[in-house]
Amino acid sequence: MAVDSGNLTNNPALNADLERPDQPGLEFAQFAAGCFWGVEQGFQGVEGVLKTEVGYSQGDVPDPNYKLVCTGSTNHAEVVRIQFDPSVCAYSTLLSVFWGRHDPTSLNRQGEDVSSQYRSGIYYYNEEQARLARESLEEKQREFKEKKIVTETLPARTFYRAEEYHQQYLQKNGGTCKRQSGATGCTSTIQCSA
Repeated sequence: MAVDSGNLTNNPALNADLERPDQPGLEFAQFAAGCFWGVEQGFQGVEGVLKTEVGYSQGDVPDPNYKLVCTGSTNHAEVVRIQFDPSVCAYSTLLSVFWGRHDPTSLNRQGEDVSSQYRSGIYYYNEEQARLARESLEEKQREFKEKKIVTETLPARTFYRAEEYHQQYLQKNGGTCKRQSGATGCTSTIQCSA
């Protein structure tokens, strides 16, 4: 499905994510770090995280589904959107979980999952999140020294909730997910499994 680049201003996929958290005082955060099943699982046990949901964002096709995203034609990333209470869980805590869940130096790949939908990204909802994201990326880059981090840091765009069978997939199906990296020694073709 091609998008007319001359008509991007009318494309809802390119708009900011304007949804609001379920309750006042909560915030959203959005991260991409490979297969969204494992990324979601990593955030579910964090104190102050009240809700996680997986979906697609940062692409240019409205209302994508998994099959379409897998074609590589939509430019969407698999993301987890988190509702959290910043009085209990600092955004910097979420950033630490994010960095610990994947290899941020691997372009469009986590483990053996290869495609732009598996890219690394921090998608912020306000200027404070943007500042903290940039600072954490700079700090993490110092740790990696010459190995370049490829994580994109951009404003969160429209979030399209993934199909229901993807929501809390590993939790519902008794699966686990290793940190998505070749360094874990996992040689299976699917890093997240039920």
